[in-house]
Amino acid sequence: MKEQRPHHPPSWAQRFIAWYCKPGLAEDLMGDLHECFERNVRSTGPRRAKLIYIIDAFKFFRSYTVRRSIFVHLFMNRVMIGSYVKTSGRNIMRNKLFSFINILGLAISMSVGLLLIAFVLDLRSYDRFHKNGERIYRITNILTSNNEQNGKFATTSIRTGRLIREKVTGIEEVAIMRNDFSGDAQVGDNILPIRGFWAEPSLFRIFTFPMLEGNPETALKDPYSVVLTETAARKLFGHQAALGKAIRIDTVVYQVTGIMKDVPFFSHISFEALISLSTAEQLHKADKRFTAWTNMWSSSVYLLPSEDADMAAIRAQLNALAREENLAEENTRIQLELLPLYNIVVGESLRQSEGGPGFTGPHMPPVVLWILGGLAFVVILSACFNYTNLSIARAMRRVKEIGLRKAIGAGKSEVRLQFLAEAVMISLASLLLSFFLFLVLRPLLINMAPEMQRTVKLDLTPAMVVVFIVFSVGVGVIAGFMPAIFFSKVNPIHAFGSASSVKMFKHLTLRRALVVVQYTVTLIFITTTAVGYVQYRHILAFDLGFSTANILNINMLDNTPDVLIRELREMPEVTGVSRSLITTGVGNAWGGVMKYKDSRDSALVMTNHVDENYLPLHDYKLLAGGNFIARPASAEAVSEVIVNEQVLKRFHIGANNPRKAIGEQITLNGRKLTIVGVMQDFHYGKVEHLIGPVAFTFWTPEDRAIISAKIQSANMPATLDRIAAAWKEIDPVHPFTAEFYDEAIEDAYSEFSTMIKIIGFLSFLAISIASMGLFGMVVFTTETRIKEIGIRKVMGASVGNLIYLLSRGFLLLLSVSALIALPATYFFFKTVVLPNFPYHTPVQITELSAGLLLVLLIAFVMIGSQTLKAARSNPVVVLRRE
Repeated sequence: MKEQRPHHPPSWAQRFIAWYCKPGLAEDLMGDLHECFERNVRSTGPRRAKLIYIIDAFKFFRSYTVRRSIFVHLFMNRVMIGSYVKTSGRNIMRNKLFSFINILGLAISMSVGLLLIAFVLDLRSYDRFHKNGERIYRITNILTSNNEQNGKFATTSIRTGRLIREKVTGIEEVAIMRNDFSGDAQVGDNILPIRGFWAEPSLFRIFTFPMLEGNPETALKDPYSVVLTETAARKLFGHQAALGKAIRIDTVVYQVTGIMKDVPFFSHISFEALISLSTAEQLHKADKRFTAWTNMWSSSVYLLPSEDADMAAIRAQLNALAREENLAEENTRIQLELLPLYNIVVGESLRQSEGGPGFTGPHMPPVVLWILGGLAFVVILSACFNYTNLSIARAMRRVKEIGLRKAIGAGKSEVRLQFLAEAVMISLASLLLSFFLFLVLRPLLINMAPEMQRTVKLDLTPAMVVVFIVFSVGVGVIAGFMPAIFFSKVNPIHAFGSASSVKMFKHLTLRRALVVVQYTVTLIFITTTAVGYVQYRHILAFDLGFSTANILNINMLDNTPDVLIRELREMPEVTGVSRSLITTGVGNAWGGVMKYKDSRDSALVMTNHVDENYLPLHDYKLLAGGNFIARPASAEAVSEVIVNEQVLKRFHIGANNPRKAIGEQITLNGRKLTIVGVMQDFHYGKVEHLIGPVAFTFWTPEDRAIISAKIQSANMPATLDRIAAAWKEIDPVHPFTAEFYDEAIEDAYSEFSTMIKIIGFLSFLAISIASMGLFGMVVFTTETRIKEIGIRKVMGASVGNLIYLLSRGFLLLLSVSALIALPATYFFFKTVVLPNFPYHTPVQITELSAGLLLVLLIAFVMIGSQTLKAARSNPVVVLRRE
């Protein structure tokens, strides 16, 4: 028979009894409880017996069992906490200037922290409303062509979703979505531009999108079915019932089979309508590539694995599925990966393919959050340095207070708690002020860039308030840590003599080291802003290889461009008009696979479809050949291509000679084309990327149209009004969407300007906080050396000599900061930032010295004003107090 293990009471409960119980009662009490425990083990079992023992351990915590020292300790703690609060309040009121500097500095820096906390909490709120959010994954594609990896895409193919549904085990649900749906929904005379996705019924089983009317299991089952959001239904039908009604979207009639709640703001996918995917299959049944494995540009697949699914096994099945499908492809390989739902908004950056942005939604790389968090932490640390500097600077005034406390029995821990309590009180006072600054800065941050408005709200929530308070206490602890350690080491015997400096290095005191660090960080902020701004302006003024001046790009929104072109040509202010598929130079991309003589050698080439007026309107430079000769009316009839120099270099066409390349044939997306012109290289994408191969083919009516109009007008607003009026005659439903080319380029680099604005704002805060700290240090220094100044004046020292005497120490520290900050900033840009921008401009000494001159000017004003005041004081009055 198996021997049973002996059971024992919980050890921590026994230690608890030994801690609070009187020594004379502890042994008897624990013996009685142990006997009861053994009886309970036999009668009720060990688990219940342990529970009863724990309850009894707390039940006997009474006045006649508890040792007296416990009550005294608890009472003393309460008394000491009250004493800490009172003493801290008195010290804050007694030193109003220093308290004001600390509270204001911490408030300014903490407002940045509050903004960052609200920003991060908003980003972390995305997709949290889905019931099964932790189990939802999206398929991402890694595309490799000709052994060259083209990147990771947010989209995949419809075939991928179907194969996963058929072959991969451990998957509870699969939902396929397609992102190329948009049109004008019409109900009677009411017309509403609408956007959405083609989707399957399983979408409602994976995501938590509550249905208000209709059956979510069947609403997206049949062809020509549409589910509207609550707002879209109200716009189209008013207060009438929409379920079961017919709506016309462009030329197709759909039936409303469901009304769902509006998509929450914090959702990575946003839409006004969902249309059954079976409808897209009907409309594209003649297109063999619609369900092809490599047609991965407009669809996305979401998975809901089973609760007990083995994710490693699912990944292995996806790899096997991809290997099997890739066997049928010649030069293309696709790898499937799983992306958790919560990592879509804050996670790895994915390439945007056609229709991709609808699936990626707002996105913020984790490295950006780390950078912003680091910058905010540095600003907060700067304010904490102010607190440390000013607290230790007042050592002469506080050291006797600490010595007296220690003499009457206070230990190191009590002294540390006293200074931590004082720092936390100042931090909580700063929180009130920083909250008002947060309310002021919040709309400025949101309106800083259009992406911000679409990404965050920064609304207050109970969770956010709790985090704000915890953050404030944490800042107080950080700020008060060094002073607490410093003053806890005060020797009560020497406390009534002089306070000695705490050495951090051999020749630098702690206060000097903190000033150097603080101003080093401030200078790095300022010089980074100056250098970044110069690089940003260089990008905007960079020669793209074509002209953008006074060119207005008009998005035709699927309208036929011919009518508007006729209207534009009749306006005397319009000197030229052209058509194109996309706008180049701003990050838009349209590509194709090009081959030359070797069918096994192919490359991804960026393309654009343009008409015969496009090249002369934008001043593209032709090195050989000429403009398009043919005027094809369909894509199948296109036979000519104009390429840039990089195409010749990539395929060694005509021995890289533009003249010899004219007349050569290439294959683009399976169609043979003849080279009729060679352009000088230009920037098809953004200037942070190297120039690559580009090919222009002729624009046909099948293409979407961007109209480029060159305008020379003395009254530009009036001209734009005339063009907008002409647009209204053509399309009264859609808004006039136009933007000058130069403005589009600025928008394309808005992330750089936003980052510069943020760093510039933090630079302003950093220099403000550092200046306040320096001001406080100067005030304190002049107050403590006022008698020395009086004696020196009596001995014949001039005002200039006294200013030099009092300021040279601070100026020396600033010089040390400059010697550290300026080379650090230069090498950071030289080795880390600028190598990512192949067309950057070198960092100049003027950009580095501008920040230094600004800091020196502010510091000189701070130091000079106080030292001049002290130097002009009457030595008779000063020395009479001695």
